[in-house]
Amino acid sequence: MRLAGKVAIVTGGGSGFGEAIAKRLAEEGAKLIVNDINDDGGTRVAKEIDGAQGQGSATYLRADVARDGDMAKLIAASLDRYGHIDIMVNNAGITHVNRPMLEVGEEEFDRIYAVNVKSIYLSARHLVPVLRKQGKGGSIINTASTAGIRPRPGLVWYNGSKGAVINLTKGMAAELGPDKIRVNALCPVAGDTPLLPSFLGGSTEAHRQRFVATVPLGRLSTPKDVANAALYLASDEAEFITGVALEVDGGRCI
Repeated sequence: MRLAGKVAIVTGGGSGFGEAIAKRLAEEGAKLIVNDINDDGGTRVAKEIDGAQGQGSATYLRADVARDGDMAKLIAASLDRYGHIDIMVNNAGITHVNRPMLEVGEEEFDRIYAVNVKSIYLSARHLVPVLRKQGKGGSIINTASTAGIRPRPGLVWYNGSKGAVINLTKGMAAELGPDKIRVNALCPVAGDTPLLPSFLGGSTEAHRQRFVATVPLGRLSTPKDVANAALYLASDEAEFITGVALEVDGGRCI
């Protein structure tokens, strides 16, 4: 029960890494706001958390994190539901299909940066004043990627968006440190999530094995790997950890 009494928001919590993070934080006692734009997925995850942890342990709130009005409503509704916020996991993210950089259109490029980067700005804009007013600090966790550390061909614009996440995480950590607000990033290698075929440029076993061969520990990441890392960064065990881009990658970035 490392997070007993804590309230956490997980964006993109309706599937993949976000689902696993939400469930892992709940297992350790946190009350969860599960956010997504996929109502079926978000509602399912919140219900499964309630079923496992007890009624009232999770609430699903729909919001497009790339829209200022939606983010404002998400933060306000979370406060209305639980009275305070302690942990924010900015996990929602999208990519383009692995392909030559000049084949990615402007509209697709803009959406990637809106969801992967602008959402963190909007989150900070509405959450940081709340954390400062509460006066207890807090933990902000941004889901970046190994792509932001070791970029690879075919994902140029996605790589750049995750590089931005890592850089702004460090800047936020430096600026918000005096408020006892810790800001860290998770950098997973590709994992078994709905985005995997887009990362690999296909869904065949050959695509998969070609990528696995680049990971020293010999496998892709799992949602559980990422969830356990998020739990550590959210917990008081990491109270002196801020500005870190934690590689959850089986050695991919070596």
